[in-house]
Amino acid sequence: MNDPNNLDSQLIINIAAQTLTVYQQQREIKKYSVSTAKNGLGSQENSGCTPLGQHIIADKIGKDAPIHSVFVGRVATGEIYDAALDALYPERDWILSRILWLSGLEIGINKGSNAQGSCDTYERYIYIHGTPDTEPMGLPLSHGCVRMCNQDIIELFEQVEEGMAVTIVAE
Repeated sequence: MNDPNNLDSQLIINIAAQTLTVYQQQREIKKYSVSTAKNGLGSQENSGCTPLGQHIIADKIGKDAPIHSVFVGRVATGEIYDAALDALYPERDWILSRILWLSGLEIGINKGSNAQGSCDTYERYIYIHGTPDTEPMGLPLSHGCVRMCNQDIIELFEQVEEGMAVTIVAE
């Protein structure tokens, strides 16, 4: 696992800009448009918010899964997302193609608990993941996760490692 203090390679997610930027040796390598939480910033359990602060990629899930593969509980269901499947399950929060499961590093901010209760990014199942291609990027519409276009999450998945630093900033 990488040292999270090693900033040679890191991801910066900017909530105001709705972007995820890949940095290597302090140089910007690639910038992606994303969609963070509709409910805004926050780390409390059941808030539907995107947590701020220092994180790492705890787990990479979905290597070699077909594009648009559907995941439920971090397990590929064998389904491939399309409009017909969406019509069958209109309320489902689609998690597609790949999952990068985040874990917070800051006790009381995005790890463990604080006075308001659990604020643990990992226990809240906060991911960077693919979403239906019909979902707009650049607008905060998720339930707390960081959504990406399917092609983008597959590309990103190949560039990152478990243990890689991820910083989520307000602006």
